[in-house]
This record gives sequence, structure tokens and C-alpha cells, in this order.
Amino acid sequence: MDKRLEALAKQIMKEAEADGEPVTLEEAVEMAEMELKAKGSGIDKVQTAERKKKAAPPPDPEKVAIIEKIYNFLLTNGEESATIVNVQREISFREYSIQLIKHRPKKEG
Repeated sequence: MDKRLEALAKQIMKEAEADGEPVTLEEAVEMAEMELKAKGSGIDKVQTAERKKKAAPPPDPEKVAIIEKIYNFLLTNGEESATIVNVQREISFREYSIQLIKHRPKKEG
């Protein structure tokens, strides 16, 4: 039996059991075959939908400090309209905005 077919059949069996309607392995395999034959379907898309979103990375203290310095500089120099839009990335004042981007180090080789 194809690995994708087997994995999808097991997944169908788990889902059916969770719904309170258990199915036999033969029924699950038949349903999996039909699903794989359907256009644009497959175990890859089913698994992609179930993947969780990545957690946001923790704040970079260096970027936060730089944004705070720029913000304080603007306030002390008469820009009272300055606001921090994103603690790690952007400051806005009047019709301008400043974005801070930290570049990744270049790979050697």
C-alpha cells in the first residue's frame, strides 16, 4: 500500500473515531483513494491545513533600544506627533515614517 494512501487512511480513521463514527480500515482506504483521486487533493494539503502558525519571535532588545533612542530624539527636538507604530520596527511622525530593518549576516562560501 502507498505510504500516502496509508497515512491518509489512518488520518480518516482517527477523524471518524473522534466524530463518534468509527470506520473499518477497508472503508478508510476506499475513502482515502477517492480523496487522492479527486483533483487538487492529497495528504500534503490536508497536513498543510493542520499546521500551526509559527509563534512570533521574541523582541530583539537591540532593535527596541534603537527605536526608543530615535523616538526620544524626535520628541526632544520638537516632533510631538511622533508615535511608535511597532516597538521593533517603525516610528511615524507627521507624514513620514522610519522603519528599522536588521539584515541577516552574509553566508560565507
